[in-house]
Order: sequence, then structure tokens, then C-alpha cells
Amino acid sequence: MLASGKGGVLFVWAAVTIAALAMFLARDQRAVGQGGQAPVAGPRFAVIETQAHNLIVTDNRSNLLYFYTIDKDKDVGAELKLRGTIDLNDVGKPIIKPVTANAGN
Repeated sequence: MLASGKGGVLFVWAAVTIAALAMFLARDQRAVGQGGQAPVAGPRFAVIETQAHNLIVTDNRSNLLYFYTIDKDKDVGAELKLRGTIDLNDVGKPIIKPVTANAGN
């Protein structure tokens, strides 16, 4: 009876190992930026750089980079205005063209 007990434990261990391996291989393993929409686990926005006169932020859900700055000849602390965006899905392409914000902003 002791021999069959060891066999049962070995069988259970093998079944658990195979199930764990199958679950690991079945996961969605797409990396961000490799097409499709990978889930975002962190915060929606990330500040890349900021100074008293500019702000660069990424939107991690829409994969956009936003660039804000004050008007020329304004004092530090003046309102920041959206100057343009960049689609981060274009990263890796030979050329990335920013989209300029409307002049009315």
C-alpha cells in the first residue's frame, strides 16, 4: 500500500506541473508596442519631464505623448498650452511625425 501511495503523490505532482505549464503557455504574452492592445496595469498618465515652462506626459491607454509649454516671452508659471502629440505606436518607424495642436489652444 505504501508503494501505491507514492505513485498517487507522483501522479498528483505531475498533473499539477502539467496544468501550471499549460496555464503559463496559454497566457497572452504580447509586449506593449507589438501590435494589439496590451492591458495597462500601471497608472494611465506618466510624467516624462517637467520644468517650470514645459510638461511632457504619456497617456498609457492611448499610447500618446503630449507636449505642453508656455507661450513665448511669458513668465515661468504661466498657463501651459498643448503644442502637439506623438503616436507612440509609431516608435520604431524610420520617421515619426508629431501632430501639431490647433493654434487656438
